[in-house]
Amino acid sequence: MRFIGGKSLMLDRIDQVIKDNSSETISIVGDLFCGSGVVSQHFKKQGKKVISNDIMYMSYVLARGLTELNSCPTFGELQIKDIFKYLNNLSEPLFLDKAFIYNNYSPNDNCERMYFQPKNAKKIDAIRQQINSWFIEKKLSETEYFYLLACLLSAVPYVSNIAGVYAAYLKHWDKRTYNDLYITPIEIIESNVSCRAFNMDAIDLCKSHNFDLVYIDPPYNQREYISNYHILETIAKYDSPVIKGVTGMRPYNKSAFCSKSTVKNAFYSLFYQLKTKYAIVSYNNEGLLTTEELLSIFNEFGKVKLYEYPYRRYKSKIPNNKKGLKEQLFFISFGD
Repeated sequence: MRFIGGKSLMLDRIDQVIKDNSSETISIVGDLFCGSGVVSQHFKKQGKKVISNDIMYMSYVLARGLTELNSCPTFGELQIKDIFKYLNNLSEPLFLDKAFIYNNYSPNDNCERMYFQPKNAKKIDAIRQQINSWFIEKKLSETEYFYLLACLLSAVPYVSNIAGVYAAYLKHWDKRTYNDLYITPIEIIESNVSCRAFNMDAIDLCKSHNFDLVYIDPPYNQREYISNYHILETIAKYDSPVIKGVTGMRPYNKSAFCSKSTVKNAFYSLFYQLKTKYAIVSYNNEGLLTTEELLSIFNEFGKVKLYEYPYRRYKSKIPNNKKGLKEQLFFISFGD
């Protein structure tokens, strides 16, 4: 999935920072702002117990389908030979009047928004409604339900008429939107360790969990992640929210990490609750808090090392030419 701020290009660096600073065994890792789940999945592949968390429900769905699962669901109650073929053959929603994506995010008699071609919007609704119907009828377990939702969410960006995020749609149809929505099974990372996913405020999660290492990747600026991914959030929840504006934005609560007036207290509140040997914080040097402000906070809790890297464009190995912009990893070792 295309996810702004995704850390796929940082994984080797995260590993090296841990190797350079940790002499103790790391078995339990908390990924407190898991987003697309890239870091959680990386640690799971290493055999660690991952506690994956995000306040966004769409990220929770991905974590339930990608991080918690250790084997592929069987879908035994459905008695359908190929469940993905069945879902991909759907074209019309069970209830067109409740087809929220088609009615609100594709061109029709009552809507001008151009997020999806009508055929794909209807198919999203058709698959989403079918998954929900099976779950209500108890033909899907919770595990199977979240796995199928994760597969659907992972497929939607490939037919979305956006430049990268859902804060706006393109005014012309991108060529990808003419493709048919097609969902495929997500690869399951097999593990003997039981991982967990949560949909909580990170501060509340840390009140009741102990870790060996926590990875903290909060928002860096005033752009809320939920506003950038509001349609995926709505597909995940399928709760028919009251939407507004040109983009059909759903209501959401603002993050304390996205406001200059509250971000410092948010970091303090989080660190006061941490019960861990180590923490890694991802940030950049042009975020809401300066590097000096972050170092001042972290030094109150433990020994800090700062690593800085030239900023790289999303999904690109070409360094960004914006002067001085750097990605940062703060490694904090906590005392006894």
